[in-house]
Amino acid sequence: MTKPISREELGQHNKDGDLWIALNGKVYDFSDFPSSHPGGPEVIYRYAGQDASEEYNTFHAPELVKSTLGAEKMVGDLLDVATAGSDAVKPTSVKDQKPLLDELINLYDLEEVAKRTLTAKAWAYIDGASNDNLTYRFNNRVLKHIWFRPAVMRGVRYVNMSTTLFGCKLDAPIYISPTAAVSVAGPDGELAQARGAASSGIIATIPNMASHPLENILDATPERAFFQLYVSNDRQQSEDIVRKVTASGKIKAIFVTVDSPVVSKREADERTKGNLSSVNPYKGSSPAATAASRKGPPRGGFARQSGQQVDPSISWSDLAWLRSITDLPLVLKGVQRHEDAVKAMELGFEGIILSNHGGRAADNALPAILTLLELHRNCPQVFGAMEILVDGGFRRGSDVVKAICLGASAVGLGRPFMYSVMYGQEGTERVSLPCVLLQPPPVPIMSMSSRLTTP
Repeated sequence: MTKPISREELGQHNKDGDLWIALNGKVYDFSDFPSSHPGGPEVIYRYAGQDASEEYNTFHAPELVKSTLGAEKMVGDLLDVATAGSDAVKPTSVKDQKPLLDELINLYDLEEVAKRTLTAKAWAYIDGASNDNLTYRFNNRVLKHIWFRPAVMRGVRYVNMSTTLFGCKLDAPIYISPTAAVSVAGPDGELAQARGAASSGIIATIPNMASHPLENILDATPERAFFQLYVSNDRQQSEDIVRKVTASGKIKAIFVTVDSPVVSKREADERTKGNLSSVNPYKGSSPAATAASRKGPPRGGFARQSGQQVDPSISWSDLAWLRSITDLPLVLKGVQRHEDAVKAMELGFEGIILSNHGGRAADNALPAILTLLELHRNCPQVFGAMEILVDGGFRRGSDVVKAICLGASAVGLGRPFMYSVMYGQEGTERVSLPCVLLQPPPVPIMSMSSRLTTP
């Protein structure tokens, strides 16, 4: 039988070395966790001795804390939960405001629904990008200025869009790009993506900073997935997770994310304080929170908090370490210049992802589709040596076809698949199929273009 804990008793455990936090009616001992928290220690100190349920549930599945801390860190049940007002899991969208899924014609419709129904905090986190959002906006805009040269009389009764990527047969050349904290858009989060990708014949990428426990996502993954890796300041932590996903047998490639060694300034996210650190540290905060705030970095949004554990010292020399802990294909995510593509090829990476992190890393970075053209101009040999993936701004099937025509192996979509979990698994299936116009009956653009070729 667990121990009942009053709010008064909870409030006494708010000092460094003695940190209790209530989540969804349970009280946990976080005393040993600040240094290893993916969102940095500040958030733990800031909510020490308090109930953090409402903010926690915005970004995380309720069961994540149990798998992360372990059952032994649950110290008791919080009394008077019903009157707390912040303990229940609150939805991030208002279901009765959403139209039926079948009413959505394209991904722009889905984005508009998300903007209208998600909370301001959730929308700021998903839609937000760095600084002036120039790269984010240009990612999609530049795709509209790439034109087709349709061929005729080629026999297009049957159009085959399938491809093979790192040993995985895909029904279409698209995959779900990794995005942290997917549950901010819907409670099923990465679980909906895993199930929807499987039923749609594509593949999902499990994010390193997921809302749900890794074990739960793997359980929801019938056969295959990719895994995104941020190399942590704690290399042992990264090594443990790489060994775990390798041993699962379901992960078919590891996407090593390298375009965000430091966290960019994402102003929309910071304005809504989309994180667990939204308590004023100088107004009724715990001693631990006050001390941490005075010596720590300025508060930011969820993105800034979650990026504090990423190792900024990662370099090309780390490939040998990664090779020593896994035999899975290694894919470098975040390549933005042809010199780095050549370096990745020379070092033996099985693939690269041309990506500017959806405009969330360095503003004014080049859109991936233009980097793809740069590769053709400066190092065409890379196309035969490894898989070349792209992401950033793709919203229509015609956008995907443009990338494939220019030599990409497959195209990743991030934000659309985050919006999709507003509708659960069915939402993911909808984005995978008719919304992107990449499923029979034969795709108009592919049929009219007749064949896919590189320049």
